Amino acid sequence: MATRRNSTDEPLAPLTLAVGQEDLLLDRAVQQVVAAARAADPETDVRDLTSEQLQPGTLDELTSPSLFSERKVVIVRNAQDLTADTVKDVKKYLAAPAEEITLVLLHAGGVKGKGLLDAARKAGAREVACPKTTKAAERLSFVRSEFRALGRSATAEACQALVDSIGSDLRELASAASQLVADVEGTIDEAVVGRYYTGRAEASSFTVADRAVEGRAADALEALRWSLSTGVAPVLITSALAQGVRAIGKLSSARGGGRPADLARELGMPPWKIDRVRQQMRGWTPDGVCTALQAVAEADAGVKGGGDDAEYALEKAVVAVARAARSGR
Repeated sequence: MATRRNSTDEPLAPLTLAVGQEDLLLDRAVQQVVAAARAADPETDVRDLTSEQLQPGTLDELTSPSLFSERKVVIVRNAQDLTADTVKDVKKYLAAPAEEITLVLLHAGGVKGKGLLDAARKAGAREVACPKTTKAAERLSFVRSEFRALGRSATAEACQALVDSIGSDLRELASAASQLVADVEGTIDEAVVGRYYTGRAEASSFTVADRAVEGRAADALEALRWSLSTGVAPVLITSALAQGVRAIGKLSSARGGGRPADLARELGMPPWKIDRVRQQMRGWTPDGVCTALQAVAEADAGVKGGGDDAEYALEKAVVAVARAARSGR
């Protein structure tokens, strides 16, 4: 989620600097400024320019005094790509910004165009951080913040299921959260997410794994056939199976029965997953974990060219994992 780097949270500050490469967050930073400007003056003139469109002299024209003293928002995208002469214009403007005008600079960050970035910060810009989300935990945090912003509650399992289902695209995650809020009443849980997004590749592969490590062979095979029929790559399924079995092994070998937060730090898992794996590990034995991992390894080799029938290799692995899950019962 976009975060601000200075003390001011006034969208109509003379200068807003949105820094990062996450398109959704950059667009939202722009939208917030435009919405605030039009709330103050519905006739606000908005100029949205690329770095190529902002030529030397253009900023002077856009920010020159108007007979009508109209409010104006000037947006400059990819500011790191501005020419040297245009950067001079911008720096000159920053020294004496015009009243009733809000300048929004979108900058990718990094070394390119750093002089302009430093000048904007020195001028006291209101800064919005829009970093590219590269970690699963960041996407999970984003989904949680989306539901909060929409005024709805969602369980930790539902948020994780949505991330597993949609993947890394923040626009799709935001759209999915909005759709769920519009269509579903009450708390959004994992079952709701599953009903809406069970056909997605990531979701269906993890569904296969979850049913298998729970010892539900028939359900796991049904999920497997559905996954394959919808085009899920077999390698995604073996990967999900491996992750599921390894999680069982890691938690079963952990010290004592610590709190989920403590175990999460020790094992490198999110707390919600600790609770889920605890439920799934009933019936597992150390020998069962070893047997299941071997079966998954054989299936993985099979789907990567070591066998003639990838579907059969997966079915065999799913049954072996489900049996292993019941070996201690």
